[in-house]
Amino acid sequence: MIVAIGSDHAGFRLKQAIIAQLTGLGHTARDFGTRDEQPCDYPDFIRPAAEAVASGACQRGIVLGGSGNGEAIVANRIRGVRCGLAWNLDSALMTRRHNDANVLAMGQRMVAQDLALEIVAAWLAEPFEGGRHVQRIRKIDA
Repeated sequence: MIVAIGSDHAGFRLKQAIIAQLTGLGHTARDFGTRDEQPCDYPDFIRPAAEAVASGACQRGIVLGGSGNGEAIVANRIRGVRCGLAWNLDSALMTRRHNDANVLAMGQRMVAQDLALEIVAAWLAEPFEGGRHVQRIRKIDA
């Protein structure tokens, strides 16, 4: 799977760990930046990552910052993106099961790295339940 990944300075270290994990799991990480921990504006990196998912160039996306909130907001401004903010394993899995989330947002200051890596692996593997959730997704996307 090709996974778009982007972060600001506050999510940079977690992004690097997730890129290594994705590669180890056999996925391709397409890194949209940032390239270091120098202060920067998260929309500059999150928007292109989300657009890559919306266009189909990447199958999923992961966006990271200090809290993940701003990153989720930016990603969700892109038509065709359903970005869920996760702070634990259950919250991440529900974004896949019920919302068919194609982008995951997390905060480096909110989620310990070991847990974040567990969340990423589970989120990538978790299927969408379908069923009653399909009509809700259609309404979101309309």
